[in-house]
Amino acid sequence: MAKAKVAVTLDAPVLDRLDRLVDRGHFPNRSQAIEVAVTEKLDRLERRRLAEECAKLDPAAEQALADEGLGADVAAWPAY
Repeated sequence: MAKAKVAVTLDAPVLDRLDRLVDRGHFPNRSQAIEVAVTEKLDRLERRRLAEECAKLDPAAEQALADEGLGADVAAWPAY
């Protein structure tokens, strides 16, 4: 996958923490550490958005839809 170079400004304490992770071998370099951190944050935000949207669903209405679809198919299932 193609990568693009970007400039990032970090506070000194954050950069110190980042450098310690690189020095300890958790990441090969700063760029890799930042890429992993940004990817993980984006993944968490996307999962949170999905959870927020799911929370808007009405469980009773969803169950009714599921039951409605299930009723027609039960008779067509083969016997075991």
